Amino acid sequence: MEVVSQAKFVRQTPRKLRLVADEVRGLGVTEAEIILKSLNKKAARLLLKTLRQGMANAENNFNLKKEDLKIKRLEIGEGPRMRRYRFVAKGRVHQVLKRMAHVKIILEGEEKKIEKKPSPKQAATEVAKKIRRPRLRRTASTKVSAIKGEKNGTKS
Repeated sequence: MEVVSQAKFVRQTPRKLRLVADEVRGLGVTEAEIILKSLNKKAARLLLKTLRQGMANAENNFNLKKEDLKIKRLEIGEGPRMRRYRFVAKGRVHQVLKRMAHVKIILEGEEKKIEKKPSPKQAATEVAKKIRRPRLRRTASTKVSAIKGEKNGTKS
C-alpha cells in the first residue's frame, strides 16, 4: 500500500532540500525520523514535518503501523520563483530570485486485512434476506368475492 504526503510552495530552495533528502531516501520511517531530528538544517525540519504527515495518514487512513513503513520515493520539485529587487550603486537594480519547492514523499507498507463487523442494522437485513417467508396465495375468486361480499360466486 502506498501513502502519499505532499508539501507545496515550501519556502526553501530545492537544491538545499535535495541535500537533506539524499540522506534519508530509501530508509525506514523510524530511521529517517531520527536522522532528520539530528540534522541542524531548516530543510531537515521541513522534510520531517512532511514525513510525519505521511505517517499519520498511513496510521489513521490505511491502518498501517509506522514500524512497517519505508520511504519508497522522495521527490523534490521546482516550485515558482518570487522576484525581488536589490538596489545597488549608481541607481541600478539587481534581481533576486526567491525559490520555492514542492516536496512529495511516497511511503510503502504492508496492508493488513481487517474484517469489519457489520452494524446491527446491516446484520438484521442480511438475516432477513436469508430467511424465506411463506407467501399467501390469493386466487382471483377470493379477491372478487371479498370485495363484493359474495359466496362461491353467487349473490345472496
